Amino acid sequence: MKSRAKVSEKGRVYITATFNNTIVTITDEVGNTLGWGTSGSVGFKGTRKSTPFAATSAVDQVAKKVMMKNNLRSVDVFIKGPGAGRDAALRALKSAGLSITMIADVTPMPHNGVRPKKKRRV
Repeated sequence: MKSRAKVSEKGRVYITATFNNTIVTITDEVGNTLGWGTSGSVGFKGTRKSTPFAATSAVDQVAKKVMMKNNLRSVDVFIKGPGAGRDAALRALKSAGLSITMIADVTPMPHNGVRPKKKRRV
């Protein structure tokens, strides 16, 4: 008989908002994935995937699925990327009934960037 680990009421939400899509992953405190979804998996195609409404729909779907299956109440949110779905995803989390404990922007920032091209010689 398979035993399931007890899921706590606290979790983490990782939102990756790119220019083309929004990816949402909900995990428990340790980092085990409870559910995930994208704007594309909700049914949006092409340029409509990058809209705030598509991000809202993706977050709604994943949050409802995870809250139904697990006893999730409060989450820490980690947002990465410059996409249009950043703020919309946060609003969708709030409206889904999850209480947001912390919001962190984990967008990677280059310290010095890539090496520049060599100078052109004429």
